[in-house]
This record gives sequence, C-alpha cells and structure tokens, in this order.
Amino acid sequence: MYISTMQVHLKKYTLPLKHTFSISRESHDFQDTMIASLTLNGQTGFGEATSNPYYKITVENMMGEIGAISKEIEKLEFTTPEVFHAFLVSKGLSNFAICALDLAAHDLFGKLLGKPLYEIWGTSIENYPMTNYTIGIASIDVMLAKMQEMPWPIYKIKLGTADDVAIVRELRNHTNAIFRIDANCAWTAQETIFNAPLLKELGVEFLEQPLKADDWSGMEEVMHHSVLPVMADESCILESDVEKCALHFSGINIKLTKCGGLTPALRMIKKGKELGLKVMVGCMTESTVGISAIAQLLPQLDYVDMDGALLLKSDIARGVHIEPNGKVIFPKLAGTGVQLL
Repeated sequence: MYISTMQVHLKKYTLPLKHTFSISRESHDFQDTMIASLTLNGQTGFGEATSNPYYKITVENMMGEIGAISKEIEKLEFTTPEVFHAFLVSKGLSNFAICALDLAAHDLFGKLLGKPLYEIWGTSIENYPMTNYTIGIASIDVMLAKMQEMPWPIYKIKLGTADDVAIVRELRNHTNAIFRIDANCAWTAQETIFNAPLLKELGVEFLEQPLKADDWSGMEEVMHHSVLPVMADESCILESDVEKCALHFSGINIKLTKCGGLTPALRMIKKGKELGLKVMVGCMTESTVGISAIAQLLPQLDYVDMDGALLLKSDIARGVHIEPNGKVIFPKLAGTGVQLL
C-alpha cells in the first residue's frame, strides 16, 4: 500500500567514540546525534545532524523545531529536495535541523528515482579525493598511539596548544603521511605567519581556520604572508560567506550541518569553484548516515574530511564504507545508500 503523505520520524542516538576527542575548545567521549527519516511511497530517506555546543545546538532543540512543523511537512507535496529546502528555510528552522531533513529529502529523492545522488548530479565516482583521518589534541604519546592504531595516508591534526610546532615535529618522526593542521581559531595572525614555513617544512599541506572566525583583517595579513594555503571553516558557514572568503582564504571547508544540508552545499561548491577557491567538505563526529551524504559530493571536491564514522566505537547505519586504505565503497542502494542497522 502506498502512502501519499510524507511521514516524518525523528530519533536521538548517542554515539560512543573510540577515544576521548579533544579540540581547542572542548573534549567528549560520546556524541549525540539526531536521525531524521522521511517516508513516501514505500521509500525512506535518512538524514543526520549532530548536537554542537559551539553553535548551541542540542538534539532536543532540533526535535522541538521540527516537531512544531511536522504536520505541515506531512501535508507538503514532495517534488524536489530544493523546493523542500526552501520551505524549511521559510519556516525559520536552524541550519542543523534543516540539514537533517535536507539529507533525508535527498536520500528519499534518490531512492524514489532509483539512482545514487552523484549520478543524479551528473558526476562519476571514478576519481575522488581521499579523506584524511583526524587526530584530536592529546599528549604526544596518545596522538602517536592513535596514528599507529590507524595508519593513514593523510592526517588532520587538531592543534591550538602552546607547543603546536613541536607536536607536529615529533609526529613527523613517526610517519610519512601528509599532514593538515586545524587550529580551530586558536592562533593569531602573527603566530600563523610564523608557524607556516616551519610547518611547510614538516610536510603540512594546508592550515585550516587558524584565526577567530571574525578576524578578517588578520586573515588578510595571513593571505599576504603565509607560505601555506589556508582553508576557511568557522569563517565559511553560510552561502553568503563564500564570496567574502574568496578574498581572505585559499579555499573553503563546507560543513553540511552548518550550511543547512546538501542543497546549499551544492550551490556553495559551484560558487567556490567559480571564485577560484579550493573546495573541501568536512564532517562532524557523526554516523554513516551523514558520511554517506558527504560521499555523494566526492567527485566535485578537491579535499574531503569524512572520517566521522571511523572515530566511532559502534555505528548505527550501513551505507558508504571507507576501507583501511582510504578507498570508498559505494553501496548498491540509491540515494545516499543508507540503511539503519
């Protein structure tokens, strides 16, 4: 029996992490996440958004926001994810809540058409960038143990301590992998300019968001003097940020939760490329639901950080799978290819 009205279902999960994860702002052992599902005509699409203290997002708040308009969603005629996204924006939902529903809408759309999203978007998965694996801030011994546990060709190293260059120098003694450095807004312009040549010598590929998100004059200085490319993360949240970032950064790191899902991310990628920016998509510590959505964008990206599910002790879904050598295995299933376990 086919149902003509769309059904919305929300569920909270607490994802256990393999290790305590620390960045310059916070540490945690568990990650709360919300899985949204949209069911129509016998098909179900899944989407995800995690809680985030920096942006004051909780699963409870997101569920409340969506719950308040769920009756309206169920009455909507579902045509395309873009039209659905515009409706969610018009309702004033937070981008994190919009993201979960937008990913579910794209997954549903693909499943109704019987095609994976990358195919619907006219791209091929023959060539794609390899994800990095993230090493959070910890003592050197712990950081090294994490690298030995997960031998990987590219590491993203979270910094923002008093000894950042010394940490990288020590890690370099133990691996030939490419390094990317994410200081999570912890450095000044002067520190960034000073650290860049030292880090370049240590095989660092680029720096991510070294300065506070609103330090545009500092970033201008960095762009004139840094010997390493600098990617925007916290400075590039919304579609409207892309243009400003083009004058202050070498590239942008788009996070689906922050911008509001695949719909705006696709437009941001297009805009970034037009402006000559390198384009990267990053993840949260999230399940295979969110990671499988990011993976659909792979052929359009220069860099990707989609190791979120690799950081989990146990996952809640099947979908796109990353092999130990970094190879990405796409499921046979349409949409984002997600099935909840």
